[in-house]
Amino acid sequence: MHPRSLALAAVCGAALLAPAALPPAAAEPNTRQEPDVAAPSTREGGVSATALRAAVRGCPQISRGRYRSDDGARANIPVCGRRGAVYWKADLDVDCDGRPGRHCNRRTDPLFLNTTAYQQSDGRQLSAERLPYVVVPGASRIWKPARSGIRGGTVAALVHRDKVLYAVVGDTGPTDLIGEASYAAARGLGINPDPVRGGTADEVTYILFPGTTARPIESRRAAATAGRAAAGKLVAAP
Repeated sequence: MHPRSLALAAVCGAALLAPAALPPAAAEPNTRQEPDVAAPSTREGGVSATALRAAVRGCPQISRGRYRSDDGARANIPVCGRRGAVYWKADLDVDCDGRPGRHCNRRTDPLFLNTTAYQQSDGRQLSAERLPYVVVPGASRIWKPARSGIRGGTVAALVHRDKVLYAVVGDTGPTDLIGEASYAAARGLGINPDPVRGGTADEVTYILFPGTTARPIESRRAAATAGRAAAGKLVAAP
């Protein structure tokens, strides 16, 4: 993850003045069978979007301060905690970082980074194109995710309109920004996944389940199975 809006505008502006575009990054050959491939889905079964939003209504704030959604925006987004879940409500910016591919590389994303904070079980970087993942802010005085039980592979539920998508914590970002998820997560929620022009300003609810981990981290199936169980407990809690 990287600072957004202002940084992207600067990079794009520089690209317009440059004599030639950056050469495309070569996509890593897919020589191994991936365990799961993210595909658009209106729902992954189990708990409805309405029920999940109702379960996280209100905000018992656990962060010391508030986050901005983008560079230059007001810091007005708290991190909340209730019923064993950690959550926030923000926009969604698209993270294309990690293993390069057809849609995520230096050509498609001027701010592309070929690493993620967490890696697959085989040591390779996560694939933003294939794995729905959430980006959490780096530890700071505002909030330290690890102290709330949030680590790489922690299972999350993303809610947008009538859609629910299960994901994992897969990357970290700036210490003052919040509201970002991978290309595959955006695509699965029906949001434009383009790393430059995509994302949405509409509200997305990010619900993380501390202590619930997908193993291996790259398995979408593991995230969905654990996520459905955790979401069911959340909505059933008194």
